[in-house]
Amino acid sequence: MFCDDESLRYPFTDHETVSDMALMLFGVAMPVGLMCLLEWWRIRQEAVGKPLVMCSRNVSSWFWASYAAIGTFLFGCACSQLSTDIAKYSIGRLRPHFISVCIPDWSQLNCTQDYRYVDHIPCTSSESFRLKEARLSFPSGHASFSAFTMIYLAIYLQVRFKFKGPKLVRPFLQFVCLMMTFYCCLSRVSDYKHHWSDVLFGFALGTTVAILISCYVSDLFPPHLLPTAVSKGQTVFLQDRRYIGNENETNTARTNLDD
Repeated sequence: MFCDDESLRYPFTDHETVSDMALMLFGVAMPVGLMCLLEWWRIRQEAVGKPLVMCSRNVSSWFWASYAAIGTFLFGCACSQLSTDIAKYSIGRLRPHFISVCIPDWSQLNCTQDYRYVDHIPCTSSESFRLKEARLSFPSGHASFSAFTMIYLAIYLQVRFKFKGPKLVRPFLQFVCLMMTFYCCLSRVSDYKHHWSDVLFGFALGTTVAILISCYVSDLFPPHLLPTAVSKGQTVFLQDRRYIGNENETNTARTNLDD
């Protein structure tokens, strides 16, 4: 750290505006519940998945559809969290409240010059857990996790929410999802848990994982064999432009001969 770094001198508090329990409740329990509900409605409208037989009994396709939706979502949660932890332990950036937790012995630091960088910081605090957590600021885990869960849920609602009703219901739910992750990100800065750049990178990381998982892992957007294939199942036959051009020239020549 630098001796005159004011960004590390914020007070430490145990209070968190968005606790870990609230993050898991709204980030995991709520999306899983909505997925179960929407998949149940989906199987009542169309054939989904494949028939399952367990113990000589037919199992509803709802289990298969819910397994596919929730399994992909939880896989994305694991990918987002693992990426965040790798970055945290690789960078080891100090949190804004590091000085309050560390309580360094300034007599052992040579801070007589401005902008002097200090590599070894003699901390007098005996709380090893808090000292470890105080070095894991980049990126924000709350920001990345909330961004993935809420943005993935917004994408999921865009594809699966097909109830016949007011047109603003789905956009309103998606807006609520975005505002929830936005509020969570802002709270990490106001609680002095992260720097703004940590939150911004965490949000970008979670958003990137959400887009990749929804496009390339989930079944929300099935791949098409032809880029110009019609979504309703119609087959589009393409012709080479060279043949089209030759056919036009042939028709022109025939017209000239007839004249």
